[in-house]
Parts: sequence; structure tokens; C-alpha cells
Amino acid sequence: MKIKINLTTQIIIGTVLGIILGAVLGPKIVGIKIVGDIFLRLIQMAVIPLVFCTVIAAIGKLPIKQLGRLGMRIVLWFTITTLIAALAGLVLGWLFHPGVGLHLKLDTALTQEITSNKVSSNSMILGFFPTNIFESLAQGNTIQVIIFALLFGFVLSKANTNQQYDSILMGLQQLNQLLVSLIQVVLRLAPLGIGALMAAVTADNGLTVLIPLIKFLGIFGMGTLLFLIGLFVMIMLRAHLSLHTVMHGFANILLIAMTTTSSAASLPVEMHDAEKRLGVSKEISELVLPLGMALNSNGLAMYLALACVTMTQFYGLSHSFMMMLKIVLLAIVACLGTVAVPGGGLVALTIIVPALGLPLESIALLAGIDWFAGIFRTTLNVVGDTTTAIMIAADEHELSQVSVSIEN
Repeated sequence: MKIKINLTTQIIIGTVLGIILGAVLGPKIVGIKIVGDIFLRLIQMAVIPLVFCTVIAAIGKLPIKQLGRLGMRIVLWFTITTLIAALAGLVLGWLFHPGVGLHLKLDTALTQEITSNKVSSNSMILGFFPTNIFESLAQGNTIQVIIFALLFGFVLSKANTNQQYDSILMGLQQLNQLLVSLIQVVLRLAPLGIGALMAAVTADNGLTVLIPLIKFLGIFGMGTLLFLIGLFVMIMLRAHLSLHTVMHGFANILLIAMTTTSSAASLPVEMHDAEKRLGVSKEISELVLPLGMALNSNGLAMYLALACVTMTQFYGLSHSFMMMLKIVLLAIVACLGTVAVPGGGLVALTIIVPALGLPLESIALLAGIDWFAGIFRTTLNVVGDTTTAIMIAADEHELSQVSVSIEN
């Protein structure tokens, strides 16, 4: 009988084998790094067009009426919770130093460029806005691409009142599906690519690479738990839900999110339980939750901020105020349009790491534990979306009282 091993298990096996090979063979195997570098480039090549198409399609398909007062309220809640999550990740990394103890080598010229790159706040803000979208696409400037995509999506939604631009919207959605398929094909190479990178890193640094990874997961898990408690307390106070209702309402949602590590796979259960167990109206549920899957990622924001602080600690870089501000902003914008399937965290890292001027190969360490991090990430993403739906429903008087029962 042929045994089929899923991709997650393959990646874990590849990571373990890479660590063993690097520890046993040492410098002899450093040259294998090129295999991992090719893998990272293959992912990176599709990221910018993917984000571009996903954000435009997510905004453009919404009726303009839904982008009015209610839409602004949804965006406000998304922004606030994502910002808090990113700040939490930054603070956790700054307080507990998960990357300290591992000393990775950074090119001298690159180190000077990062540390001497003093940018004024005005210049940094102006840098968010593109002067030429094709130049932004070519340079891989994620923030500028997302700003353009948000504006273009809004204009498309406003102009498409009579469905005269449905062909453009459908074309963007189809292109987005193809780009997702392309990334999924590339991700099949992840066991080999990540294994090669881990072998090279272990060959240079020995088994000490495992210590910061364990610390990172522990800190991320603690941050996720604290943030979940905060979200639950918030809806209990504002939406007047009992602890019993909250625990019962989120039980299945938490279980599916943790076992699938996929926001997309969790969405049907999330929508059903938000309506039947938590009392959110169908209209609010059908608007907020799918939109949240594409545009609101509390878990990913915390993960990216914590990951970026950890990576700067790998290379012994100092955290200036502008660097910390850039990390938070990049963590927020990188959440927009990120793939809502397992592996999305790896894709998001390929967006944010080059933007900070860090080498792509630094992703390899965290990629090796991405499945474990994905449990916390997806749980926080899904719960964040659902609590937002509850808050919006409470504000709009669209939250009904539900009776908690075994049948529900």
C-alpha cells in the first residue's frame, strides 16, 4: 500500500534532515544553499502580482453601498486589531529576545546600508505612495502596490454599479486563482528548499539554531493566548455575551483553525457558528468574515512583527525607532491579500524581509517551524475575524441573543 505524506509532514522531515546533514557534514555541505535560494526566488516572483490582484478583487467585488459607513466601520476594526497585534509582536520580541544567542553573518556592505539608512518620517510616509505603479511593481514595493490596489479596487467597485466592469473583475479573480496555483506548485519544493537552507545554516552555526526556534514558538504561543483572552473579554463587555456563550460559540472555530491551519478551510464553520452559536446576523456574517479572511490577519501581523524582530536579532542589528515603526507598518500591509492557505506565512515573509533589507535566506529558520507557528497564526486570524463580526453586529443592532444548547 502506497503511503501518501502531506506537504506539512514533508517540510518537517526536510527540516530535520537538513539540520542533521548540516550538523554531521559541516562546511562540506554549505554549497547546497543555492537550492534553497532558488526556492525562495520562485516564491518571491509571484508575490507582488498576487497581492496586487487579490486586494483589487477583494475590494472591487463589494457593492459600493457596503463600502460606505458600514465598510468604514469594518475597516476601522480591522485596522485597530491588526495594529494592536503587530505592536504586541514587536513588544514580545523586544522584551524576550528570541533571536539572541544565534549569530548569523551579514554582508558588511548590507549591514552598513541598514544601519546608516536614516529616513525622516516625512520621507517614509511619502514612500508609501507610488508615482509610477509599474515602477512599484518592478521594484517589488509592497506598500505602494497595496495603496494603489486599494484605491483601484474602490474605484472599480464604485464604477461597477451596473456590472459593466464584471469582465475586469472576473479577469483579476481568475488571474489571482492562477497565481495561487503557481505558488502552491512552488510550495511543493518547500521540503527540498527549506531542507537545503537549514543544512547550510546548521553547517555554519551548529545545533544552536534550535534554541531560538523553540524560544520563538513559546513566545508566539504566549502572545496568541494573551491576545485571545483580550478579544474574548472585549466582546463579553461590549456585546454583553456570557463566558459560557463565548466558549461554546468558539469551540468548533478554534478546533478547525488549529487542526487545518487554514483560514479558508475554517471559513464555513466560522460563518455557521457566528450566526447559529454567537447570534451574528447573516448579512453581517456574509460581509465581514469573507472580507476579513482576505484583509484582516491579527495572527499573521503578530507573527510577522515578532519574526522581523527575531531576524534582526539573528544578525545583531539594533532596533531604532524608525526600524520598529517600519516593522509594524510592513507587518500590517503584508497581511493584505496574503494567501489564506497553509504556507501563507512563508509567502508573507518573502514580502516583508526584503523590504527591511534582510537576506531572504533568514526566512529558512522560521520556515522550518512554519506549521507549528501556523497553528497560533490561524487561530488568531480566525478568532479576530469572528470577534470583529460580533462587534460590528452589536454596533448595528444585528446581534441576537442565542440559547446555548448541546444541539447547537
